[in-house]
Amino acid sequence: MDASHTAVHPFGIYPGGGANLPQHRMRIKELQGMPGTVGGLALRVGQVGFAACAFSVMIRVKDFSTITAFCYLVASMVLQFVWSLTLALVDLSVLLKRTSLRNSVFLSLCVVGDWITATLTFAAACASSGIAVLIDRDLKACGNQCAKYETAAAMTFLTWLMVSPSFFFAFWLLATR
Repeated sequence: MDASHTAVHPFGIYPGGGANLPQHRMRIKELQGMPGTVGGLALRVGQVGFAACAFSVMIRVKDFSTITAFCYLVASMVLQFVWSLTLALVDLSVLLKRTSLRNSVFLSLCVVGDWITATLTFAAACASSGIAVLIDRDLKACGNQCAKYETAAAMTFLTWLMVSPSFFFAFWLLATR
């Protein structure tokens, strides 16, 4: 048994005169959603899908470029799409090669990148939904575009909901190194 928990060997005294010393630090079971797992790949694919949906819905709106919040949403979704697609390909490569993503520099990059894209995505979702409500309910100047505005904002929120676990799992993995 490769147990290295303090309850098993509280003072670091191992049976066998030190012959059974653990050669590496024991790690808690890998959770699905961490980088390099099938769950992590599924989160990245979900991010790519929702970002692509939000982008494609918004660019179909005739005059989206006249409203700054919607331009910000499009820019944010393009960035999220590229970032998530890149990391999905990295996860896929790691899964196919059956290697591990335990490089501190790479994990730091993932944490910072996910943090930035999650913040930008959440800000875009909030701004877009706020403007959609303003145009629809307050100004009554929506026409038939409000459903598209609301759909794009909802897809952006769903993208953010998929990015947040990726960030927290990568952060937790980095913090427990």
